[in-house]
Amino acid sequence: MKNTATNGLFALLRAALHGKMEDTALFARCDEACWGEIYRRSSVQGVLAVAWDGLQMLPGELRPPRALLLEWAFNVEQIEKRYRRHEAAVTRLAAFYHRHGFPMMLLKGYGLSLSYPVPSHRPFGDIDIWLYGRQPEADRVVARELGLRIDEDKEHHTTFLFDGIMVENHYDLVNNETHSSNRRIEQPLKRFAAQPGESVELGGVPVGLPSVPFNALFLLRHAAVHFAAVNIGLRHVLDWYVFIERNAGKIGWEELYALAREANMDRFLGCLNAICVEDLGLDPSLLPPFTVDPKLKERVLNEILSPEFSAPKPTGLLPNMWFKTRRWWANRWKHRIVYDEGLAGAFVNSVRVHLKRPKSISA
Repeated sequence: MKNTATNGLFALLRAALHGKMEDTALFARCDEACWGEIYRRSSVQGVLAVAWDGLQMLPGELRPPRALLLEWAFNVEQIEKRYRRHEAAVTRLAAFYHRHGFPMMLLKGYGLSLSYPVPSHRPFGDIDIWLYGRQPEADRVVARELGLRIDEDKEHHTTFLFDGIMVENHYDLVNNETHSSNRRIEQPLKRFAAQPGESVELGGVPVGLPSVPFNALFLLRHAAVHFAAVNIGLRHVLDWYVFIERNAGKIGWEELYALAREANMDRFLGCLNAICVEDLGLDPSLLPPFTVDPKLKERVLNEILSPEFSAPKPTGLLPNMWFKTRRWWANRWKHRIVYDEGLAGAFVNSVRVHLKRPKSISA
């Protein structure tokens, strides 16, 4: 259920995405408490800097109090600084791999940011990369030449810290251990990964970006599995929005929906598309005709904004195991719109993977 603050946040996001503010009157009803809630929600949802862009289109008398404006501006500046630091790290990492003969493709993160109206206002954390199947060889070179420790205790990628930023070097593109249905997604993803996509030059080095078919399936599956396991934020929805807006004519919707139906995530895809159209103002002509259950769409949106399971994460092995079991049980309705394997089998398989990789219990 949306309140004034939630409506205000969506109005700011629509303004940022469309380059114009069409809901000015809404903010006449927004007092200091309302603005504080908009600010808090935008931060939690990972869209604080994008909301700031929309805020610039409001007349001065409808903007938040000066103290909040200053705090907002400061945190946007911090996001921009982190972006530049991240961009510099990506540039240095690409140069290192280039010197050693490894072509690099960026997944999510930096590549997606280039589709945003202001790229530096799309926050991200890790650097996700695909080295076209040469991950083991590249990891050995990183360990030997840079003296970095490679962590191999993850399900579908290795990790290492580079310039203080976590790098996830994928050998699989989705987690094939925890959910068997991911194996059917992995095959087309690797086929799409071999297709040439765009590239961007960083520090004189060409860096690959995924093809449109790859990104369509990868971004959808990434959002879906995170939604089912824990939750996603509006940042994930904005990623989908800007991807569609930039690439609508190149997306093979028929194939994407066929793959989504095979994996039982076509209802989630419908909800994601409906949120983009109904709440963010995406031009529906950019999408194929689709059907969506309005009640399910509202439940998905409400879950993104205010998760049904919101217990704080405890410390300690046994409390963490109990916490994850309770969260899994609460999220079983989400499992049913993302995966095609049964709940019991998925739970047993998840326990098996956690026992195989004990560090994942506290992750």
